[in-house]
Amino acid sequence: MDGQQWLAERFAEHRGHLRAVAYRMLGSLSEADDALQEAWLRADRAHTAEVRNLAGWLTTIVARVCLNMLRSRAHRQEEPLDTEAADPLLGPAAVGNPEAEVEMADSVGVALLVVLDTLSPAERVAFVLHDLFAVPFEEIAPLLERSPEAARQLASRARRRVRGAPAPHREPGRTREIVEAFLSATRGQDFRALITLLHPEVTLRADAAVMLTAAPVTVQGAEAVAKGAMAAMQRARFTGLALLDGAVGLVMAPQGRLRVALTFTIDDGLITAIDVVAEPERLGLLDVAVLG
Repeated sequence: MDGQQWLAERFAEHRGHLRAVAYRMLGSLSEADDALQEAWLRADRAHTAEVRNLAGWLTTIVARVCLNMLRSRAHRQEEPLDTEAADPLLGPAAVGNPEAEVEMADSVGVALLVVLDTLSPAERVAFVLHDLFAVPFEEIAPLLERSPEAARQLASRARRRVRGAPAPHREPGRTREIVEAFLSATRGQDFRALITLLHPEVTLRADAAVMLTAAPVTVQGAEAVAKGAMAAMQRARFTGLALLDGAVGLVMAPQGRLRVALTFTIDDGLITAIDVVAEPERLGLLDVAVLG
């Protein structure tokens, strides 16, 4: 077996791990696969005779490729979804494998992807490598051209963003149960279950960017809100629970970029109001964090 074939087999063995690293770095399955292809080309051109920890070496190569992609994304200061998305609930008009993308987002956590997207490239790399994959700061530092202590501080800042401020809600556990039940009922198209969660006079408000209308839309009454929510959520992808300004809500984030947020008002165990936000300015004011 020649060296190239040996390396190709080892790369295939570690592909699942490397893809997981790249996805958390980039938030997009197609971009993660692009990063792996570039990483393989770099690895194939390198000399591996003196490499003692092949998995660690390949992880570093993937991380470096992802760092360059994140920096390029930040330098362009553009949202790739803006030109692709025709519907804020559906996300991009075309994703290579939508089912695989949704499955990966669910496994990682949509809220985590949203928060990671707010970090600087260096913060994201430091946090993902150290906190999610236990890579020592001594190995992360050269990649970022920082000292180990500086890399540690980057990860610490990112960690605070991920965790967010403590939730001030009086009943976070019960609220989470209700929001989880709302998501389950709408995904499963269970109209009866959804009705039991809604106050008879519940109000749903959606800003103009949600439905691509000239003005905000307001729907009132449990039956009307349930029908509207089920229709919208049936089309929605990449949806998960998150802390929004300290309260439990839902975020929709195709390819890891926040597109829609749902905040809930709950009284006596029933949802009395739902605010659906898609306008970029309003989304930018939300403090999004991962549920503990």
